[in-house]
Amino acid sequence: MNDPYSHRQTPTEIRVKRQEKTLEIDFADGNSFSLPAELLRVESPSAEVQGHGPGQKKLVAGRRHVGIMDVEQVGNYAVRLKFDDLHDTGIFSWETLYDYGLRKDELWNNYLTELAAQGLSRDP
Repeated sequence: MNDPYSHRQTPTEIRVKRQEKTLEIDFADGNSFSLPAELLRVESPSAEVQGHGPGQKKLVAGRRHVGIMDVEQVGNYAVRLKFDDLHDTGIFSWETLYDYGLRKDELWNNYLTELAAQGLSRDP
């Protein structure tokens, strides 16, 4: 069985589609993903969102219209995304972006379910 996590995933191209509010990323293994800025913002690997340990993740609401202002490479392993709501502390490793691409529907559905359960909205 081919395990997509068995080797380090490396991107060949990263594109910000500002009008569509998405990050498109192509990987060397041939996989390509289009990730909504809103999903990347609410799943940011930053301590502000994920907390400092298991079970500390915070639900981020009101980000329906968030966009990506800039992408800054961090070494040879990640990018820092700068969102137009001024969040810029999350460092997205190649593995994280690949994982989010593979699990985009699951992550999105979990986000929507949690918002509904807490009576919150995607709207600001």
